[in-house]
Amino acid sequence: MATLAIEKQNTVFTRSRLNWGAIWAGMFTFIGIWSVFGLLGAAIFASSANPNAARPISGMGWGMSIWAIVLTIIAMWFAGMQTGRVAAADSRSDGVWHGMTMFGLSMAAVLLIVLLGGMGVTGTAESAVHSSYFLDVISGLGWAGFLSVFLGWLAAMGGASVGARPKAVVENNVTPMRNAA
Repeated sequence: MATLAIEKQNTVFTRSRLNWGAIWAGMFTFIGIWSVFGLLGAAIFASSANPNAARPISGMGWGMSIWAIVLTIIAMWFAGMQTGRVAAADSRSDGVWHGMTMFGLSMAAVLLIVLLGGMGVTGTAESAVHSSYFLDVISGLGWAGFLSVFLGWLAAMGGASVGARPKAVVENNVTPMRNAA
């Protein structure tokens, strides 16, 4: 009797090195989480400020700084995981590259939002950059801003590497079968 062999082969599709759809999805995930919970933190700390003080928002600095650091880490972690999963990155290093790119795009978006917000308060781009309000916000960032961005960068890369899937392997499975009769 002859032996019949059936061969199964899994197909693997190739893609470009960076998946820009996944990077944009991660950026929008970050902006969404960061905006919603950033406004929650601002509401909590603004309601605890003393309006009768000479500088009513001076007591909010430490709380908002810590909140910004923690919130940026959490938002970047989840956005990085989203980026790694949507990109279907083949390896952890591909996930890290996706996370770094998503981080850069997110920081550009945040800077644009802050600049446009300053323009909305002051009226023009030039007066926004040179306004005392805008300069007070920027100078208040200091170390908290640096730690927030730096740790967020690490969280984005870590989240994306965790979200990356292992590389698909092409398998040739040969199952020998006997004839029925």
